[in-house]
Amino acid sequence: MSGFANATLRFYPQGDPGRRLAALWYFTFLLSAWVLLFGHAVLGFEQSWAHPAVAVATAIAVQILLEWADARARGRPARFAGSVANFLNFLPTAIIPGLALSMLVYPGESLVPMAFAAAFAMASKVLFRAPVAPGVTQHVFNPSNVALVATLLLFPNTVGLTPPYQFTENISGLWDWGVPIFVLMSGIVMHARFTGRFQLVAAWIAGFLAQGQLRAYLFDIPWMVPILPMTSAAFIIFTLYMIPDPATTPIKPRHQVAFGLAVAAVYGVLQALHVVFGLFFALILVCAVRGILLWIRALGTRTAPSATA
Repeated sequence: MSGFANATLRFYPQGDPGRRLAALWYFTFLLSAWVLLFGHAVLGFEQSWAHPAVAVATAIAVQILLEWADARARGRPARFAGSVANFLNFLPTAIIPGLALSMLVYPGESLVPMAFAAAFAMASKVLFRAPVAPGVTQHVFNPSNVALVATLLLFPNTVGLTPPYQFTENISGLWDWGVPIFVLMSGIVMHARFTGRFQLVAAWIAGFLAQGQLRAYLFDIPWMVPILPMTSAAFIIFTLYMIPDPATTPIKPRHQVAFGLAVAAVYGVLQALHVVFGLFFALILVCAVRGILLWIRALGTRTAPSATA
């Protein structure tokens, strides 16, 4: 198995490849139903059908190209080669960010920003890496999050975030509650069965509530205002499917708690500074600091004198 695959397995309970693969396919089918069937057919997502098609196709193409180049450079078989099963099991890690970006990025009628976001998401796995074990590196940023931030910064006049109302625009009554509950329960199942990231999610939510009440006190605003974002489907998606990415978050429970609280604290500071898109910037900043700390730890270990010196 390649070093890349071994690095990824470290972030799932017991490093179980079957559990990892099951989690990837579970999320792929769930996101496909959410975006393509439910989102576009029922909820009325405002992006065209071309946007998810372009995003997914670009993500798959770039991932195949990068894997081919890495396999050729290292003299090993490509992970997508050898059988139909190998090829199919290679696809979820590209389909997931492609669909997620097509749901979150709003580029109007343009397809170029969507293609850029998908390509950047895949490239970020190669460009931004940190050592997690001797001889093993892992990508630092959640691919969807870093690509979303890069796209917002590079296309400031033509790209924005998907309007939150589209998640419940075409439904009413009990469905106003049903949609967020469905997203919430699907995420709980994934983290309960596959990822072991409940501590991180709980810490993030607790930190979000705490920073909201602190800002309400400091700036004399109603206590409910800072926590209203928690009622949206978009917030639940961010909380359950972006922050607790097993490949880019700590393994140990206490480190998960610190990570979740750190994202909440940075988000509170960004909100106080009136920075837009604070959720996504908070996550990328915390991931960047974690990556730097991993490099510092690795360099310190490499330069430390041996016990027998």
